[in-house]
Order: sequence, then structure tokens, then C-alpha cells
Amino acid sequence: MSFSRFNLHPTVLEGISAMGYEKPTPIQEAAIPVILEGCDLLACAQTGTGKTAAFMLPILSILANQEHDSTTVDTLVVVPTRELALQIDQQVEGFAYFAPVSSIAVYGGSEGSNWDRQRQALEHGAEIIVATPGRLLQHIQMGYVNLRGVKHLVLDEADRMLDMGFYDDIMAIVAQLPAKRQTLMFSATMPQNIRKLAKSILIDPVEINLAVSKPAENILQAVYHVHASHKLSLLAELLGKKDVVQSAIVFASTKAEVKSIEGKLRNEGVSVAAMHSDLEQKQRETVMRDFRNRKFQVLVATDIVARGIDIEDIDLVVNYDVPADPEDYVHRIGRTARAQSDGVAITFVSPDQQKRLKSIENFLGSKIFVIPFEPND
Repeated sequence: MSFSRFNLHPTVLEGISAMGYEKPTPIQEAAIPVILEGCDLLACAQTGTGKTAAFMLPILSILANQEHDSTTVDTLVVVPTRELALQIDQQVEGFAYFAPVSSIAVYGGSEGSNWDRQRQALEHGAEIIVATPGRLLQHIQMGYVNLRGVKHLVLDEADRMLDMGFYDDIMAIVAQLPAKRQTLMFSATMPQNIRKLAKSILIDPVEINLAVSKPAENILQAVYHVHASHKLSLLAELLGKKDVVQSAIVFASTKAEVKSIEGKLRNEGVSVAAMHSDLEQKQRETVMRDFRNRKFQVLVATDIVARGIDIEDIDLVVNYDVPADPEDYVHRIGRTARAQSDGVAITFVSPDQQKRLKSIENFLGSKIFVIPFEPND
């Protein structure tokens, strides 16, 4: 099936072609017709399945087909993190390259010039606003934001937003919107609190369930059973094989651990940088840009990177510790083996994390291969 089957506006099809998209993914195939029909949507689909295009392509096509007031906000996309806001805004720019549609990312943690730019767009209009809840509410509370013309509301990674405590913020934003609108909700999981939120803001939604799938078959998964005191030397040994590992992400559970691992790897001569919530927005953008451009070999990060960041050609993902949630494991290791390439995912399991490993294996329905480990000391 090709994108031309959806009867999208020609300028949108041009953008799709320019972006190198050839065939729709399952979530795009299921969601695009529903959105074009104007229905509300509740979709369960994990990161990396093409969700952004699934909701942005039909919305851009609707915008291109209709006359609209460029001084008002037509579409509001609410996301959990600034990284995801920037990524979606960049994708909109690509898809809408041949269409007269403006968009802006609204997020916190940035310098005053960004605040002023965001304010100007919110005051004078941008067809598409991609925003984090907290920063958007700050602008709303200043009294100059008019969202009464919003025709499309998208909540992306809704489960993540609820996990981060944004329920009240989301409801405060929804209260600023017209009752008559199209609402699209995307979530990687469908727990009870998501159902509750959906019931309160969606009207007779179509449901699509492409629930968290098993990891891609082209990811080689393995575990090391290793005491915490030996993890760092094992990690340095794995990353030292530069002819094999050119680009890797190491996930740790806390920012304190991330900082510690980064410092120790640097002392071992590894080309490394860290991503965590203590970094200023400009620093985070620089880190991600440099990592994409292969200016350093290893990114050490908290789970903030696990969802919503699309970087191709990651050779290796290392879970420095076992994620508490099996779905977090799937999201983490899904950073490798993207775009049909192969990848390796290795998890360090200390004795106190055996139950977590068992939970992940139960979720996967299979045992993960164990690589024998004998410490040198």
C-alpha cells in the first residue's frame, strides 16, 4: 500500500516523498483514514512505529484542503518532554515543506529569547503548536493565549504524561479548548488511568490497539549476571571494541548514576556524553545533535531518551541495570535495530535484580541468552 491511497493533499504527498517515506506503517495505515474522517481516536502503539506521521499527515492534509485563519491555532499537540516536542516540530517542518503551514515547539528550560518567540507564535498564531504541558500552561496563565479556535488536539505518549504527573495540567489545557474539536490520543500502554482520561475527553472514539509488541527480531538480546562492583569494568571492556561498537546508548535509572558512569568512562578513554534532566535545554540539544552526527561514541542517559527519540544506526544498547517495567525494557532496547538494521541489546543483572529479569522474560515469553562472565579480579 502507498500513501497515495489515502487521498492526501498533493503538497503533503510531496513532503512524504521528500522525507523518503515509501509505505505506511501499521499504525499509519489504521489511523490516517480515521483521522481524515474526523473521528476521535484512542490508539495504543509503541514508540518507533511511526505515530507522528500517523496523526500529522492527515492533519496537514486537512489544513491544506481548507481555508483557515493563520492568526489562530488550528492544531495543538501535547507531549511529555521537550525532546519529543522538538522532534515532532522538525518532522512537521519536513512533511509540510511544500504546504503553507507554520508550526512551533513550546517547551521549558530555555533562554528568554525562546520564551519571546513562543509568546509571539501563541499571540499571533501558528497553525500547529507542539507543547509540553507545563510550559504551555505558563503561557496560558499570562493571559495572551487563545486556543478557542483549536480544531485538533493530539495527546502523544499520554501514558508517559500521566506517569510524570501531568493529569491536572492536561485537564487545565483541555478546559481552554472548544468542546467541538477532534481529539486524538496516543499511548504506548493502556492502563486504567489512560482509559479514565480517554473517557473524559474523547467522544465516541475509534480504538486502535497495536499494543506494546515484542522487540524486533533483528535485536540480539543478551544478559550478563554481574555484581554491581564489576559493571563498570565490563561496560568499559564492551565499549572498548571500537571496530564493533561505533555508536551506543547506556541506560541507567538515575541521573546520579548517569553522571557517575559518564565520568568513569571518560577516565577510561571512552568518547562519551550524558543526557539527564540537570542539563539546560541548549546543552541537551547540543548533546543529541552531536550524538546524531557521531561526534562521540557513547551516550549515557536516563529513560528520558528511551521514548520519542529516533536515532538510526545505534549498534548497541546497554541496560546498566534492569528496568523495573518490562515495557520500559522494550522501549530502551528499541533504540537499536531501527530502519531494518541489526542491533545488540545487553542487560547487566545484579543479584538483587533477578526478579525484574524474570518479569521481563515472562513478558517476552522466552528466556534471554546469558553470556558467561568471570571477573578479572
